Amino acid sequence: MLSFILRRFLSAIPTLFLVVTISFFLIRIAPGGPFDLEQPLEATVMENLKRIYNLDKPLIEQYGIYLWHLAQGDFGPSFYLRDFTIGDLFARGLPVSITLGSLALLTAVLLGGTLGSIAALRQNSWIDYVVSSFGTMGLTIPNFVIAPVFQIVFGLMLALLPVGGWNDGSVRNIILPVIVLALPQLAVVARMIRASMIEALRSNHIRTLRSLGLPTSVVVLHALRGASLPIVSYLGPAAAALLTGSVVVETIFALPGVGRYFVEGALNRDYTLVMGTVVLVAVFVMFFNLLVDILYAIIDPRVRYE
Repeated sequence: MLSFILRRFLSAIPTLFLVVTISFFLIRIAPGGPFDLEQPLEATVMENLKRIYNLDKPLIEQYGIYLWHLAQGDFGPSFYLRDFTIGDLFARGLPVSITLGSLALLTAVLLGGTLGSIAALRQNSWIDYVVSSFGTMGLTIPNFVIAPVFQIVFGLMLALLPVGGWNDGSVRNIILPVIVLALPQLAVVARMIRASMIEALRSNHIRTLRSLGLPTSVVVLHALRGASLPIVSYLGPAAAALLTGSVVVETIFALPGVGRYFVEGALNRDYTLVMGTVVLVAVFVMFFNLLVDILYAIIDPRVRYE
């Protein structure tokens, strides 16, 4: 297993290099620049800004400078939020996004797994139909529709929860964002667990366990172990997306997470902010894909990487 992890780590380096290279040149060939305003700056001011941020150099030289700083863990200064470096912004926003994403993912896995398992055990019953209908609704109704509805109902009409803000991570402030983030993932997990559990409960080894007279709880746990493999595959990229911030949820609830920085960077052509976010997401995706492969070997004894 250790050799497999080492090989995956080494193979991630060229992948990350390719992502950085493509992103670097794509954002710079897009129209506009970080200092293009409605009222153009004076030529002398523009030249000084370009010199300070190395934008007066050839593009290939800018690329080399960025790679050199990135290799040292330096994402560079923000072109738009000029009082901060990208590292400063991530230090402020990443804990917010990770907190929301972790809670949303945990909620989706626990509640979705429970609902999906119950629906599979009560197939074609009213419980099964309710869970299936909920899964369909969760997949079809987008976050930007659910979030304002929750704000109106629970924040304005019932006055139970704040409609926005972080407030140092107060429980009351994170309930609505976590629920809105978790609902689509919960629907997916419930539907996938239901389908996998139905198949697992009909497998030969589960029939053997039942014929031996084992308790239903033991049989269900064995079936759930096999049924969880598709969920593990799905949760890899889902976890990376949740933990690096949801643009819609963080914007609607006015949360200072990483997702908002990506939008602000793209709109304002903040090259370093966009690049830093892309690198961060790529690292999370590769890490969770590796974690998924490791979990596969733990859950399924037939999987071996040696």
